[in-house]
Amino acid sequence: MPTDSQGKIKISVSEIINEAPKTLDLEVIIGNEHIENNLIDSYRIQKLGLAFAGYNKYIHAGRIQMIGQSEIAYLQQLEAKTRSKAIDKLELTNIRCILITKNLDLPIRLLDKLKEKNIPVLRTKLVSSEAIRSLSGFLQNRLAPQITIHGVMLGMFGLGVLIIGESGIGKSECALDLIQKGHSLISDDSVTVKKIGGNLEGSSPEITYEHLEIRGLGILNIKDLYGVSAIGKNTKIDLCIELQKWKSVVDVDRLG
Repeated sequence: MPTDSQGKIKISVSEIINEAPKTLDLEVIIGNEHIENNLIDSYRIQKLGLAFAGYNKYIHAGRIQMIGQSEIAYLQQLEAKTRSKAIDKLELTNIRCILITKNLDLPIRLLDKLKEKNIPVLRTKLVSSEAIRSLSGFLQNRLAPQITIHGVMLGMFGLGVLIIGESGIGKSECALDLIQKGHSLISDDSVTVKKIGGNLEGSSPEITYEHLEIRGLGILNIKDLYGVSAIGKNTKIDLCIELQKWKSVVDVDRLG
């Protein structure tokens, strides 16, 4: 996925159209040829009401700008000359994409200006509040900072438990024992960790989802062996346990 010089994750308008929740049912009105190059880097959705009123400095770059019923109503109640002036004064430099809600139509003058500046315009049948909730949730997950670490992720008693430790120490063997006791596997070997809001969320890469590798046994399909309740796709990380090798030089009774 694309990033900027500071490593900030970005998503193209094209990816948003293809991957956003189906309830949005996004339609491209204009700018289809620019949806690959225009990038979004914030999950926050901004409405353009203040910008139409002349406060252009509040337009933040990298956000999806939304036009809904209130913005259209504001423009419609203006006299034709004043409306044209408000549209002409709209600063488009920081705008990467505009989303129209409730299947509304934009004034022709505004559409022409957006087309001239190569700004894609999308439309959804949802009202603004529903569109913001759906789209911001999708973007928050998609744009979250993430790393992949070596470990095993489990769901236990409603908690997300991450087990880490050096290779061969027994993480997967512990996981298999816990799965047999009724707990669920989220991910084995590689765990994708995302920071969403103030929480860390662990999930499985698609290639290893539902599978657990045990030395001497091979790769096990946990869903086939223990049922759908024995697996999960992602969960918040509530507890991290690190397994370490025994470093004591004294004799240890391994059967005690």
